Order: sequence, then structure tokens, then C-alpha cells
Amino acid sequence: MDEPTSPPAPVPAESGWSQARGGESLPEVHRTIAVPAGASFWRKVLAFSGPGFLVAVGYMDPGNWATDLAGGAKFGYTLLSVIMISNLMAILLQHLCIKLGVATGRDLAQACRDHYSRPTVYFLWILCELAIAACDLAEVVGSAIGLQLLFGIPLVWGCVITAFDVMIVLLLQHRGFRYIEALVITLILTIGGCFAVELVVAKPDLGGVFAGFIPRLEILKNSEMLYVAIGILGATVMPHNLYLHSSIIQTRKFVQNSAGKAEAIKFGTIDSTFALMFALFINAAILILAAAAFHGSGHQQVGEIQEAYHLLDGVLGVTFASTLFALALLASGQNSTLTGTLAGQIVMEGFLNIRLRPWLRRLITRAIAIVPAVLVIGIFGESKSTQLLVASQVCLSMQLGFACWPLMRFTGDRAKMGEFVNPWWIKLLGWSITLVIIALNVKLLFDILLPAPWTQWFYGRLGLHPSA
Repeated sequence: MDEPTSPPAPVPAESGWSQARGGESLPEVHRTIAVPAGASFWRKVLAFSGPGFLVAVGYMDPGNWATDLAGGAKFGYTLLSVIMISNLMAILLQHLCIKLGVATGRDLAQACRDHYSRPTVYFLWILCELAIAACDLAEVVGSAIGLQLLFGIPLVWGCVITAFDVMIVLLLQHRGFRYIEALVITLILTIGGCFAVELVVAKPDLGGVFAGFIPRLEILKNSEMLYVAIGILGATVMPHNLYLHSSIIQTRKFVQNSAGKAEAIKFGTIDSTFALMFALFINAAILILAAAAFHGSGHQQVGEIQEAYHLLDGVLGVTFASTLFALALLASGQNSTLTGTLAGQIVMEGFLNIRLRPWLRRLITRAIAIVPAVLVIGIFGESKSTQLLVASQVCLSMQLGFACWPLMRFTGDRAKMGEFVNPWWIKLLGWSITLVIIALNVKLLFDILLPAPWTQWFYGRLGLHPSA
């Protein structure tokens, strides 16, 4: 382990920070990608393209698949509006991450370290490490399920095999950050291509699809539909994405003045918005596929990934539908583990201002995810893989509010952000989204952790009686 950096110099009160910035975020790739001065609009779009796709990976990871499948199978196209709304929330939050990284030169973890007291920093760090481990657990299990469905590899061995992606990240990062971005984009295009073919084969009702993107009051009135909708919303925004994006936007070598920072925020937001719209397509495609294949064919209760895989070929009447589905799942899981290991490095270095050697940090992160997966599957059997995914989402839900709150706090502080401080309407919208996300995740925890009689009593008092 490298030694901590020397104590920072005193910080002027007008800076807005209690401590000076301790070091660069992801220093091995910090400001390594040149942005051509005086280039055309499209050249600059290409120069800033990449970070948004790394972030978008977290919005299409295996942890979201089960809720999308259940929503489409049970309620057809109705919950497409929920996917769209959650995606719009994500676009705003990721925009704020870009602003924080560009305007302050700090990622979200560094900003927390430089603002809060030491006990608070350690508390936030532990929560974030738990969330990253939980997210990594979902990706490991998702990749292992994909390997099992494609090649018949037992889940335990599939979990072990996923550890080798650590070496891929190390190799690519030494060659340059663009190589990591290229691999991630290739895997995203693979997922998108698989689902595009699946949708052509499934022949969904286009009128029903377009109608599904229109929010309906029925979602709030139908208790079962509301329950699934909250699951989709609650699991969409991944807390580690907020730390990740505020860091990797700084891999671009933009001009460090007001105009240069404004341009970086502009083009970074274009990149992020386009990538997240692609993530919207993926999540919507999963739900549309489930709606077209299962909703009207007597399979409304499909909720597990393995069950959907085994039914697809027969329902759609082709022999390759299940294979494409499993291939997309494997690409999704591997993509998410690549970005999760980067987020782990950013969080440890940012909160604690120390550096582990990259190979050691990633091995620790992967071990924390693989060991519980192997133990649970080895002891209780492969049928518990879905429960592992659910448990990982609970841990993520617990941490999300602790990432959104400081993000809104910092980007709304003029002393920290200067001219890039949030205007009043973004403050209003951002805080509203943050409070909604926190409320939905608290409800998700309430539903999962409390015994059924208590939840039934609570919903009965509200006039709701979810059967899910």
C-alpha cells in the first residue's frame, strides 16, 4: 500500500471546503484524454464520449432484470412509464455528478472527505464499500447465471470464473482509459443487438408499447402494480455510479477556465444523456420482451431469469431466443463488474486519501463479492441465486440516499461550485428526486425486512393489499 499523501495546506474559508483537495481522482488516467482545441462540435462530442457509457452500465445490470421481467410478464407494457421516469431521474443526477467533478476537481468521495468530519467520512465510506460489494455480488451472480445457461457451468464455478475480469481491467487501464471505454461500449452494443433481434422475433404490439410510456393513475391505484413499480424505481439509480461519473469525467484534458469547464459540462452531459437513453432502450426492451412473450401466453408469473430463459424458445417459436437472452445477460454482468472495480478504487482513494495497488484493490473487491456467492450457492443450492440478487438490492437501497444527499448539498453550494452552482429549479427538482428515491427505498426495505403480518397490517391501514 502506498503511503498517505502529506497533510494538506490550510484552506481559505471562502473556498467552501474544510480541507484542500488531497490528490487527483484516478491519478493513473487523470486528464490523459486530450480534447482538441478549436475542433468542430462533433469532434468534441467524440472526445467526451465514453464516461456516460461506463455509467449507463449500472442502469442495465442483472439486478434490474428480474424487476423488468416481472413487470412485463404481470402487467404488459403498463410499467414502461416507470422505467422512463426513473431514467429521467438518473439523467439529472448524473449531470450533477459531471458538474461536481468538472467545477471542483473532486469526485464525490473526495468532496465528502474534504467537507465532512472524519467520523462521518468513515461512516459514509463503510456504507459505500458495502454498496459496491453488494452491487458486485449481483454482477457476479448475473454473470454466473449467464455462463450456466450458455455453457452448463455450475453457478459456483461460474462465480469463480468471473474473478478473471480483474486482469482484463488491469491490462486495459495500463494501455489507456479509451480501451476500457471501447470494451464497455462493445458489450453494451452486444446487449442492445441481442434485444433488438429478440424484439423483432417477439413482434410486440407497437400501439401498446407507445401507450405504455404514458404514465397512468392505474399504477398508483393497483397495489400489485405499485409494488412492482417501486421495485423498478428503487433499484434503478446505483449509488456507485454517482462516485464513478464525478471521477471519470476528469479523464478528459479540458481547459481549466470558466469557458473550458462550461464546455466540459455541456459535452459530458450530451455523452451521459445519450448513453442513458440507450440504457432506457435496454430496460424497456427487457420489459417489452416479457410482455410480448409471457403476458398473454399464460406465463404472467415469470419473475426469475432462469425461468424466462427456459420459456423463451417455446413461446416465441424460434431456437435462438434463449441463447441471445443468456448472451445479453453475460455481457451485462461482465460489463457491470468492469465499472464496479473502478468505482471501488475511486471510493477507497477518495474517502481515505490512500492508494492500494490496483491489482490488490480489485482482488479484495472481487473476493468480497465472490465468497458470499460461493458460500450461499454451495451450502443452500443454486435455487438461492435469485435471493442473492434481492439481498444485493437491499444493500444498495440502504446506501443510495447517503450518496444523493451530499451530491445535492455540494452542487447547491455557491462557495464550492462558484458560477456552476445549481439554479433554483434544479435544486427544487434534484431535492424532490432525492427525497422520492429515499422514500421509495425505505419502503422497499420495509417490505423486505419486516415480517409479512406487519406489512399486511400497514398496507391494510392505507387501504392497500399487495399480494407480491
